[in-house]
Amino acid sequence: MAGLHQNRSGEMEVFVRVVELGGFSPAARAEKMTPSAVSKLISRLETRLGARLLNRSTRQLLLTPEGCAFYERATRILADIEDAERAAGAGEQAMGRVRINTSASYFNHILAPVLPDFLALHPGVTLDITQTDAVVDLLAERTDVAIRAGPLKSSSLIARKLGETALTIVAAPAYLERCGEPRSVAELDAHTRLSFGYVRAIDGWPLLEDAKTIVVPATGRVQASDGEGLRRLALAGVGLARLTSFTVRDDIAAGRLLPVLEHLNPGDTEAFHAIYVGQGGPLPSRVRVVLDFLTQHARVN
Repeated sequence: MAGLHQNRSGEMEVFVRVVELGGFSPAARAEKMTPSAVSKLISRLETRLGARLLNRSTRQLLLTPEGCAFYERATRILADIEDAERAAGAGEQAMGRVRINTSASYFNHILAPVLPDFLALHPGVTLDITQTDAVVDLLAERTDVAIRAGPLKSSSLIARKLGETALTIVAAPAYLERCGEPRSVAELDAHTRLSFGYVRAIDGWPLLEDAKTIVVPATGRVQASDGEGLRRLALAGVGLARLTSFTVRDDIAAGRLLPVLEHLNPGDTEAFHAIYVGQGGPLPSRVRVVLDFLTQHARVN
């Protein structure tokens, strides 16, 4: 049994090398193997798992969805093995500074409330948190972990999913009393639609019309750089805003904001991920404990 597990961890390590170094040849050099041996090992692994992990072409290797999932789990397992060996040998606990980049909405409503628990669990870790909705270059900004919303672009970055949340159009009671409540897409033309000040994956509000989903431009006189800013504007009665459910859940429950056009909500969701840079090996324990805590205690819904 021990030999079987050792072989599996070895397969994982070679597979991770292939993904992070971008091919069989560089992985073979790193692992002191031949490219043919690496190729055969990956083929055996795929056969044992019953799933294709890599799509091969003459120019590049691309991860399949199954390969992405296996890569994420494999890097986590290898990191756990290294941390376990290090801890057994030196009694090490996670130590050092972790730089986190996140949106103000996620920080205020999801992360901040659970930070005391993290700090109690890991007294050797220091957190440096920056709040922005802008997409940052993790290497240039020396960021260890970034929390991002929306679809992920193909890149060398690795992601752990933190969940999905619905979106809702909301307005303050004072705004609806002053301007009336829209009942149809056409009636939105007479209303102030608060929008983000940057281009998003879907630059508008998806709504149902005649059983089809259309995207209504969210162009108004007021824009904000982040979701928390839009929430504040909506609370002040400036206009309508379409925001993630966790951002406005408490406001709706307290009557500070009211859902609008729910009968036209197509039910789309926005995914959140914790993004980090693959290091070519196991993650530092200080980063791993942050990622593990986020995926267990700071999920969105």
